[in-house]
Parts: sequence; C-alpha cells; structure tokens
Amino acid sequence: MFSIWRNLNATRTFTCTAADFFSLQPRHTLFLCSGRRVLSINPNRDLSGKRYNVPPSAEFVARVSGIPTMAKLPYQETADGLDAAFVGVPIDTGTSNRPGARFGPRHIRMESALLRAYNSGTRAAPFESLMVADIGDVNVNVNPCKNSNVSYIVSSLCLPLSVLDVVLGEKIGHGTPFRRCVEEGLLDCRRVVQIGLRGSGYSPDSYEWRQGFRVVQAEECWFKSLAPLMAEVRAQIGSGPVYLSFDIDALDPGFAPGTGTPEIAGLTPIQGVEIIRGCRGLNLVGCDLVEVSPPYDTTGNTALTGANLLFEMLCVLPKIKYY
Repeated sequence: MFSIWRNLNATRTFTCTAADFFSLQPRHTLFLCSGRRVLSINPNRDLSGKRYNVPPSAEFVARVSGIPTMAKLPYQETADGLDAAFVGVPIDTGTSNRPGARFGPRHIRMESALLRAYNSGTRAAPFESLMVADIGDVNVNVNPCKNSNVSYIVSSLCLPLSVLDVVLGEKIGHGTPFRRCVEEGLLDCRRVVQIGLRGSGYSPDSYEWRQGFRVVQAEECWFKSLAPLMAEVRAQIGSGPVYLSFDIDALDPGFAPGTGTPEIAGLTPIQGVEIIRGCRGLNLVGCDLVEVSPPYDTTGNTALTGANLLFEMLCVLPKIKYY
C-alpha cells in the first residue's frame, strides 16, 4: 500500500509502527507497499531554492540517478514540518490469490521518477502549495494477519470496498476490512461510495450487502465519463472528513495486470483519473493506493499507473493552488 496523508499537526513525531501511524489523526500520507529498507538521502537533494520541496527537473537531473523516493522528493525520517507525506506499507498478508503487493511501494517509487511538478490537465501546483516528502516505509510484521501491526484504514470513499465476512475461516483478510469497520461502528455508511465492483460471485446477490453504501458496479461505468457520477458523489459525501482508498484492480487488467485479484471488464485509467479529480473540493484527510503487485507486470506499467494516480490524489488535497 502507498498512502498520502495531509499533516495537520506537524509538531508530532511519526513512529515506525502502523498502529502508531494510524493514531495520528488527521494526517495525509501516501502509502507505498514495498520493501522495508530505510532510505537515506542527502537533504540538499531538494534541488530547489523555494520554500517547498519540488521534484527535480529531468532537464537538469537524470531520472535514472539517485536513490528512488516518491517523485524523487527528499527523504526524511518523520513527518515533522510536512503538510503531506508519502509512506509505504509493504504488506500483502491475507492475500487470497496472488501475493507480491509487498513490493508495490518500491516499484511505485521507481516509476514515479517520471512525475513532474505540475498537473498539466488541471493546472494544479501541489509543490507550490504543500511541503511534501517521502518518509519511507512502515516496518510491518509480514507474519499472519492476526499478528500484523497494520490496522484497518477507516474510509469514507473507497473503491472497491472489501466487505466479505469470512475467508477460509478467518475474519481478517484483504477482503474483509470494511465489513469489520461497519461492525465496529467506524464508518458513516450513508457517506460510503463503492465504485467498480464486477466479476463472478459466490451468490446471485453478492453485492447486496450494502449497509447503506452506494454501490456502483462496473457495468454502470462502461462507455461513459464518470464526471457526472462524481458530482453526485460530492453531493452525497458533503463537507465531512473523507478518506479515499483506490484499489488498483478497480482498473481493467489490460491496463493494470500487476495485481493479486484481477477481474476483466474493469475501469479505464481515464475513469480512474476522473474519479480522483472528482474528489476535488472534498475534505480529504488521507488517500491510499493498494494491491500493486509488481511480479505480475514485468513492463512496470501497473506501478507507473499507480504512481500517477497517487500524484493525482496529491493534486486534489485541500489548499492546493491552481493556475
């Protein structure tokens, strides 16, 4: 998992366990699911005389040079002084099909070298608006889920949402977290939207367990722009805190084959971008991108798509400047 959190309390120190990380509320961070290696980068690597950290331009710095960080931003060990941070959670414990997402953050960082400072589509200037850095990875426990340090991610906007009850006798797995969240009263179900569900099911009514969620199946998205849908979503979500969770397998595997549970006939990358850009104006407190599994895409395109979707998330955080 790769996540972005907006830091609204820059005086607090970020610690290296997921439980502590998720207790820092509210804070925007980007999670990368990759290796546990701690990165160490010269603090002069921001290559900018500005107040904000800015990705170095390939006009002056070769993209293949240096130690990979998200968008080649500076690395620092804590979130102190940051408005937003990228952080990786290299875990795939509980995967029901193809493992490998623990390497996702590492590969997303490598592919993110192509990212630039401005969003030419929306004219967003995130690096003129927020102090952003890469704060490395959570040192997760990759043993069975019941012993893992990684807790649930409470979400108000998620796609697709994992609401299975039990998988192979286990109540905790990659397909169950949001059902557990509902049972524990952690979600305002009237403000939860799930987009892109598809595939064969275990029963004729597999998607009927809604608990008030708005569920938009993939078939409802075929051959159309999702901008009108996102206008409806913004009206439904309102002004309260929102967490955006994007599962890369919401996209069709023709575009993003590097994932653990691929399903055909999914969303396009354009629709994925429309969903994220459609979150502009919401009170986003955090975002993540999950399930990038590099071993199943030797081209790197899935990680490249993930890096760009994370950049789009950064561009819709509150207080972003637009030209």
